[in-house]
Amino acid sequence: MQNWRRLFSHSHLSLIHVLIIGLSLMMTLGAWYYAKAQTETRTENAFKAARDQAVGLISARMAKYEDALWAGVSAVQSHGGDMSYQEWKEFARSLRVDKRYAGINGIGIIHHVEPGDFESYLQTRRQERPGFAVYPDHENSIRLPISFIEPEDINAAAVGLDVAHEVNRRTAALASSATGEARITGPIVLVQDESSTPGFLFYAPFYTGGISTSAAPDERHLDGMVYAPFVVRKLMAGLLSKDLRHVRFSISDGGETIYDEHDPADPQFDPAPRFSETVEMEIYGRTWTLDFRTSLGFRQAHSYSQPVLILIGGLVIETLVISLLFLMARSGRRARAYADRVTADLKEKTLRLEKAHDELEQFVYITSHDLKTPVRGIGALTEMIQEDLEDYFNSADADPDVAANLARITERVARMNNLTQGVMEYARTGVHSAEDAELCLQDMIKALRSDFGLSGTQLELSGNATRITTDTFNFVRVLENLVGNAVKYHPDPEQAQITVTVEDKGSRYDVSVCDNGAGIAPDYHSRIFDVFQTLRRAGEPESTGIGLAIVKKSVEQHGFEVTVESEVGHGAEFRFSWPGQGRSAPAEHQDKAA
Repeated sequence: MQNWRRLFSHSHLSLIHVLIIGLSLMMTLGAWYYAKAQTETRTENAFKAARDQAVGLISARMAKYEDALWAGVSAVQSHGGDMSYQEWKEFARSLRVDKRYAGINGIGIIHHVEPGDFESYLQTRRQERPGFAVYPDHENSIRLPISFIEPEDINAAAVGLDVAHEVNRRTAALASSATGEARITGPIVLVQDESSTPGFLFYAPFYTGGISTSAAPDERHLDGMVYAPFVVRKLMAGLLSKDLRHVRFSISDGGETIYDEHDPADPQFDPAPRFSETVEMEIYGRTWTLDFRTSLGFRQAHSYSQPVLILIGGLVIETLVISLLFLMARSGRRARAYADRVTADLKEKTLRLEKAHDELEQFVYITSHDLKTPVRGIGALTEMIQEDLEDYFNSADADPDVAANLARITERVARMNNLTQGVMEYARTGVHSAEDAELCLQDMIKALRSDFGLSGTQLELSGNATRITTDTFNFVRVLENLVGNAVKYHPDPEQAQITVTVEDKGSRYDVSVCDNGAGIAPDYHSRIFDVFQTLRRAGEPESTGIGLAIVKKSVEQHGFEVTVESEVGHGAEFRFSWPGQGRSAPAEHQDKAA
């Protein structure tokens, strides 16, 4: 434990890293255990499904054979309670036993012969087949000879056999006669089976006058039985091919095995089956015990590879995670040291840049301010010269170029004043000394109408916002520049139509200024926001090219951007966002010490 602590301390692994490793390991083991349990459940369900399928097929097939027997009983009763040899052959042919009832050996009739009627019975049968004989002799008073069976060629040895001579055959026949239900015998060897393998007989009784539900069992007179002989191995071969399943089973009746697939010589035999189960099946008066066991094919089809792979993969990933955490811890320590150095350098550089920026803005402001003094002096001097030369200008000898040149000087002085004023405003964008006061948008629009000589229909306000509370000083300056440009560059200011839309979005205001002026070509949309950029044409008012730069700077200082949509001849729409209620202006927007 101490070694682990020293290792974690040396590698600077935090408690959270240790928790991550522990949780990851628990998740890996949990995933392995869950996958293993799921695999076990799926495998067991697959075994149960195969078991239930086999039991269900046996039950369904025997029920189908029972239907064939009762069809024979119905045929006998439809012929007045008995059938001739030829009639039975025709019935069996129409039944198509060999095609429709796989696994059955045949279908025939056993007659119940009273002792006094035995000679009459023999004469009737020998009229149909002269060589007919009943065998073997026995001392029982009951006579149950097999009269017909089809197909006869493979069952010839059974014709004439008295099934009352043997206890299993006789017991099932008497039980079927007494109950009026179909019954099967205990294990027997069919006389027609040359392999002498286990088999059984299946009986369905018929009575004189049919079966009366009101008659007591001892009041019925048994005329005979429709029966079918079965060799169990043939029955199971026709039931479910062993090669198509991964579960083997054996069947025993009364302790005697009548069918067995558990052969060690079978390539699919599993000496230690994954699953095994014994099922008792009640079937037509007998109890069959089915012993189910999985084969090697089942083991291969339901292996444990997935949980093992999950465990191995999880442990590999766990090792990689631990290694990665150690490397990250080491790298993190180095990165923090480097970040501390870089942060210190950045702080120092940031302070220098902020100081340089402040000094530059102060320099630009002071320079622009100081330039205004000589410019005003030049303007005043020009006015004095114009006044002194007023008589000269009115004389016939006056040179018109002198007056024109002095007018140009006056125009350039005015432009220089505007330029220096614009530079000062740009340098001071975002800086104002007054506290932010709530701004009523309707009052602002009225002031703009007054400033630019616009009527109520020329400048309109729309949107759901009524007041602005954040950095209202610069908000007014932005709208002054946008509305002023819309008026200044309109081909006919008297026809100018300007709409200011302000939508309150909660955390921000979405603002647009739309006009019906001459429009701006798309090629100039990005250039018009640069300092000193102007699209002034000949004859249009002078422009410093600073107004839209002030707009851009003011908007971007709040983390937003200003865009324009316009085409030549279709006016222009400027859009931007402004901080809404609950968002204060960035610190750099507040006053700086002068």
